[in-house]
Amino acid sequence: MTTNSHQTNKTNQTDQKTILVAITDIFFYTKVRDALVPKGYRLEKARLQQDIAEKASATSPVAVILNMNDMALDAFQALETLKADPRSKTIPILAFANHEEVDTWNRAKALGVTKIVSRNEFSARTRELIEEMTQLKV
Repeated sequence: MTTNSHQTNKTNQTDQKTILVAITDIFFYTKVRDALVPKGYRLEKARLQQDIAEKASATSPVAVILNMNDMALDAFQALETLKADPRSKTIPILAFANHEEVDTWNRAKALGVTKIVSRNEFSARTRELIEEMTQLKV
């Protein structure tokens, strides 16, 4: 009698992939949820500014998603906080912003975002972008 333990272990590892989502816009959050949850990712939502650092430390996410244009959360402050903390500074950060906001893109890159894309690309390729990001973290 044989069991398929390798497949079970692989499924369990996939189930443990937590993404910290710092997005308050319901449209983009729904896009993230619909793209990632069916693939075994678990989403941890940051609803308040202080949630970002606290949840990054508590959940050890494999990636963080930031909306650089979020009106409720300061994405620049979040980047500064995450990059200043030794426990979270190596977590890959995927950000998205309006493609016309060159200053936002440049500032996000200067603060250490791993990848920044346009809002349209983020909406169209959420899962693929996260898979690229999580492959960066070994």
